[in-house]
Parts: sequence; structure tokens; C-alpha cells
Amino acid sequence: MEKIKSSIIIGVAIIITSFILGKSFQNRNENLDSISVIGLGTKDFVSDEILWSGSFTTNSFDIKTAYNKIVSDQKIVSDFFINKGFKPNEFSFGAVNFQKKFREVRSENSDNQTRYELVFDGYEATQTITFSAKKNPDLMKRIESVSSKTSELVNSGIELSSNSIQYTYSDLPSLKQSLIEKATQDANERATKIVKTADGSLGKLKRASMGVFQITGQGSTEDDSYGGINDTYSKNKTARIMVRLEYELD
Repeated sequence: MEKIKSSIIIGVAIIITSFILGKSFQNRNENLDSISVIGLGTKDFVSDEILWSGSFTTNSFDIKTAYNKIVSDQKIVSDFFINKGFKPNEFSFGAVNFQKKFREVRSENSDNQTRYELVFDGYEATQTITFSAKKNPDLMKRIESVSSKTSELVNSGIELSSNSIQYTYSDLPSLKQSLIEKATQDANERATKIVKTADGSLGKLKRASMGVFQITGQGSTEDDSYGGINDTYSKNKTARIMVRLEYELD
């Protein structure tokens, strides 16, 4: 009886082992009977959105004096840009930001020990001015032109600290969709050519995956980033995306 049980157990084990080996062999063959290709979709485009900002500051030991001075400077800054051809609704001012300033004072006592003390040095009031345009080439051109002329405000006693211009694109979803289609078509054509050269036949699509969406300045040699690149400093850009397709082979 024990021998019969042992024989049954051994038989079942052989069947299970054969099934596992068979599936492994089948999966191996499935991997061999497929082809994986990468397609690339790229497009050069020109940004149609612009954002530029700057800030100016004033200092006083009295917070009210600092506020009144920044309001006065705001009028001068506003008039400057209006005289450059801008309308009042084509730029905006942010809220006034106040910050207490301190300076470090060094002193020595009678024992020649050095002491450092922070002493209140007044209030610094800061205000920002922002320009933006969307699908407005004329306004974009005027913003680009004036951004390099703010040093003229020094003649009025105002130093405007200018930030870098940022360029973006208003219809990224549509652009991304077109690049996915282009990359998919490119991958399909590559697979078809490879299989045709080897006298084979392309079968059904097994799986597809998409890489990250990359936007760089035109002519950039920057390497692709794992998390994606979104260049906002170049007006003329290049967008690209990669798609990986895996097909069965008939």
C-alpha cells in the first residue's frame, strides 16, 4: 500500500514538473517569436506664451516711509513702461512685501573678548511688476524689447532687478498627442522593415510603452532626463517623445 502511495506521489510530481517546464519552454519561445522596436517623434516649434517680471526695492527705518516711497516708485515705474508703448492693462504690480533688515555689529569688551550683535537696520519694501502674453506676437515682441532697457530707470533713482524671460506653449496636449502618433508610426515602420528584410511577417501588437515627454531648446545637446525636460528659457524649442512597441512574429 505504501509503495502505491509513493508511486502516485512520484507520478503527480512528474506531471507537475513537466507542466512547469513546458510552460517555461512555451514562454521562452514566445519571447523569441517577437520583436521590440523604438520609435521617435520630434517637432520644432515656436513658443506662443511669454512671462517676464522684475522687482524694485526701497529702504527706511520707518515702515510707513518705506511704504510711501515704494508707492511713489511704482508710479515712476508704471509711467516708464507706458512711455515705452505699453497699456496699463498689459502689466500688473504685485503686493508690497516688507522685510526687517539686520546688520552684524562687532565690538570688544574690556577683556578683549569679541562680541557680535545683530542690530535692526530698517525695513526693506519690495514690489514686483509682471508682463505676460499669450498668442499675441506684437505684445511678446514689445516685452522682449523692453526687458533689456530697464537700466534706464536708474536715471529716476530706481534699480529694477529683472528676472529671466520664460517661454511656454499654449497647446502642449495637442502637441504631445501628435508626437505620440508620429513615434508610434515610426516604430511600426521600423518593425515592418526589419521583419521584411528577414523574410518574416509582422504579427499582432503585444505591448506598447511610452517614454517621457522632453522639451529642449532647438539645437540643444542636453541629454534626456528620467523625469523629463521642460525648457522655459528658449523661444524656439524642440519636443520629442519615444514609444516602444513589441510585436508578435507570424
